[in-house]
Amino acid sequence: MARISSTAYQLCYLLVVTGILQCMFSQVVAEDTHSPVIKFLPGFRGPLPFRFQTGYVGVGESEDVQLFYYFVESQRNPREDPLLLWMTGGPGCSSFTALAYQIGPLNFEQEKYDGTFPTLILNPYSWTKRASIIFLDFPVGTGFSYGRTATASRSTDTQAYAQVFEFLRKWLVGHSEFLLNPFYVAGDSFAGVYVAVISQMISDGNEAGLEPSINFKGYLAGNPVTFRAETNFSIPFSHGMGLISDELYESLRRSCGLDDQKADPDSAECSRSLETFNQLTDGLNQQQILEKACGEDSVHEPRRSLSDWKRAIIDGSGKTLLAETECHVEARLLSVYWINDESVQKALHIRKGTVGTWARCNQDTLAFEISVLDVRAYHANLSTKGYRSLIFSGDHDFVVPFLSTQAWIRALNYSIIDEWRQWIVEDQVAGYTRTYSNKMTFATVKGGGHAASENKPAECFVMAERWLFDEPL
Repeated sequence: MARISSTAYQLCYLLVVTGILQCMFSQVVAEDTHSPVIKFLPGFRGPLPFRFQTGYVGVGESEDVQLFYYFVESQRNPREDPLLLWMTGGPGCSSFTALAYQIGPLNFEQEKYDGTFPTLILNPYSWTKRASIIFLDFPVGTGFSYGRTATASRSTDTQAYAQVFEFLRKWLVGHSEFLLNPFYVAGDSFAGVYVAVISQMISDGNEAGLEPSINFKGYLAGNPVTFRAETNFSIPFSHGMGLISDELYESLRRSCGLDDQKADPDSAECSRSLETFNQLTDGLNQQQILEKACGEDSVHEPRRSLSDWKRAIIDGSGKTLLAETECHVEARLLSVYWINDESVQKALHIRKGTVGTWARCNQDTLAFEISVLDVRAYHANLSTKGYRSLIFSGDHDFVVPFLSTQAWIRALNYSIIDEWRQWIVEDQVAGYTRTYSNKMTFATVKGGGHAASENKPAECFVMAERWLFDEPL
């Protein structure tokens, strides 16, 4: 197991943007904790055509927090290609979501699913074709990451961010062949908060001279949660998308204070207008308003039995629901069925007895205390350091509308060096983009939802490839 010396707690420094005292580790000594290369997985025909490992890294003074990760080497040139740390939001959603449904090398076969053991196929748009990716289950209690004690199983966000920073430095010591690779922090949804804070910690650690030095180049965030008032932008978003009338929009804008701080959000008019707004937007798939609303997957029911999950995928006549409903919810149920199989957990080198039934997301049971919900100051501070950033938004996401992302980027007040324009994939408009003098690129993904890489995998692959290799979108 990885070990950290008792003298490693000597260095503490102040994160100016939050006023939180974070203790970092001046010395890291880590053993190699990852599994052997995994060559076969149940449900995939033949050997895996990429290098795949899993592992645990113990963090904290007693290493009572065990963070689990999946690692896929770049399929092109792992010694030179970028290295990404990817975290999925929630909080409490396993990064297996990204590995199997978004940017990783595997997908579940859906169209032909008949209720038997799920089949895995290759993702033709995997970002691992051009980058190595660490998919981290974060925070503790997410996916296969676990605490050895009741205390270790709970965390505040500031504790958890320090744990990720320790994880990363230990991981790099154990995988020293990647120390010189360009490194990026990445994630989507609520992980937008993770990305900003952890990027700042890496920057500060490098400036403080912590070893190993991380070759940090920047960060990527998709439909990222950034500040508390983002939900206000669902109203102008709904108006622009034709979900609410002109009259209701004007009433909401006037009475609820969308652009007038003197308005009274507790007024009767505002209350009536908000009630009407909620009625009109109820029943939508808020993660992608053009797709069917199919309910939830494992987010709210992490303790259902495997037989229950299987029955949720297959209806009473034995027909698959996946092809009929075209819902991401049913597709995601396959991961619960697959990953809870004993043969799969053995192949993934999961430690027996460390978690109960695996759930893709477990927000309702996660012991995670959140205090940092506004990370605009982190973006502003990172901008002064010259790091590159790619902020992308599926333009049909109701949860974190692209309008809110545009607003906080605009408030950074950097000059525009590449004006608003189309970006093209295979002679088709894939979205719109703009680049700023602080090396920040903003891009919309046309038709994309809250997880744009799931809705528009080909376009997002091209977007990431171009940006990672410093090409204009």
